[in-house]
Amino acid sequence: MLGVDAVSTDEETLERLSFDAIDPRRLMTEAAAVESRVAVAVCPETTAQVADVIRLAAGSGVPVIPYGGGTGVMGAVIPLVGGIALDLRRMDRLLEVRREERLAVVQPGVYLADLDAAARGHGLILGHDPWSVPIATVGGAISTDSVGYRASKYGSMGQQVAGLEVVLGDGRIVRTRPLTRQSSGPMLNGLFAGAEGTMGVITEATIRLFAEPEERAFATVGFASFEAGYPVVTRLFALGLVPALVDLTEEEPGEDAEGFPCLLYLGFEGYREEVIAQRARALMEATSSGGVDIGPGATQRYWRTRHAVAERWRDRTRPLRPTERWRERRWRSADYLHVSLPVGKVLEYKRFAEQVTARRALAIREAAVWTDPRLFSLFVADPDDAHAELARPPLWAAVDEMLDAAIAMGGGVEYCHGLGTKLGSWATREWGDALILARELKHAVDPQGILNPSKLGL
Repeated sequence: MLGVDAVSTDEETLERLSFDAIDPRRLMTEAAAVESRVAVAVCPETTAQVADVIRLAAGSGVPVIPYGGGTGVMGAVIPLVGGIALDLRRMDRLLEVRREERLAVVQPGVYLADLDAAARGHGLILGHDPWSVPIATVGGAISTDSVGYRASKYGSMGQQVAGLEVVLGDGRIVRTRPLTRQSSGPMLNGLFAGAEGTMGVITEATIRLFAEPEERAFATVGFASFEAGYPVVTRLFALGLVPALVDLTEEEPGEDAEGFPCLLYLGFEGYREEVIAQRARALMEATSSGGVDIGPGATQRYWRTRHAVAERWRDRTRPLRPTERWRERRWRSADYLHVSLPVGKVLEYKRFAEQVTARRALAIREAAVWTDPRLFSLFVADPDDAHAELARPPLWAAVDEMLDAAIAMGGGVEYCHGLGTKLGSWATREWGDALILARELKHAVDPQGILNPSKLGL
């Protein structure tokens, strides 16, 4: 079907395409998944080839796991029951930029950075701006519905999708039209955004672009605590003053923090008068509530270095095989959580997390809301590295306790990266009663259950 050069069974290729950027220590109770491997890797170049592979697999009941840039951090591509890795990186053509319509048509293997560069050639930008811009692909970003630095203004990646071409689990090819306003529902693009390849394989995407900002400005505000700064963020959003960049972070003060343990990073972009007015009002709201304007410098540096982690990963880490990367000990005794919560529960949840970590002798190194006051993040570490040798370290139990609390408070367990293998077992709790419908939809689009099986509770 594909030609001999597009099919591989060598050990290194199978290992590489069985994992994304997750560290096995972060898999916690799912750590046994590091033994998983696909049986074969294939690299199609066309939608027709993708459909051929899926029809073959469906006829034999063989799993198919779509693979993009391999930059996910939750293990979404781990082949829990083996199968075929569908490596989409050869499908990397930018097919069209429609300047007047502010749309781009691309194949799934296009890197976000390349799409943004092409858009800028037309006076436009890609609104999706995660840390992984230099290394993540369009298809992968849609499949995890990922959130980027400017999601407060432009939305998540899934919200920027205008239309899709998708191969279903029986090989049928379906296209959703990029209409300005669809006259009736359901809105089917949403069936595939965030689905981690379980509902279909994205082979083409029409992405909304945005006008290149006329002006961009930054501000940084220092607060005595997260609790002091949080009402300012909620006030801005309640006013409808939504910055393009908003990050309220409490951590050990750095050189830029001028001694403040909590900083509010703000970035504004758009037409000139809008930016000037937003910055002035935001600073007025912040300083009248006890914040201190410490100038734009810290946020400017934050902005300039926001993709540095991805660049280091591309240059130093990606060349290594997964098993070589795992020899580092970075995540041995640490984890991060990204939970969604009702606004009225965020401070209560933070207090609960502090109680949990104190009881288990853990430390919260960072607490933040990012892009939206309802999206709360924690970085938790165990100062006693010896605990990592236990069958069930305190960190694992604390993470479970905090995720359970997020759901109990009316929230979700991961707003940024998808559930993947790490948090897949939490999907049924997060779905609630809607799980029945989700499973019926899964059966309708993937009757043999071959598309990335054993994920998302489906």
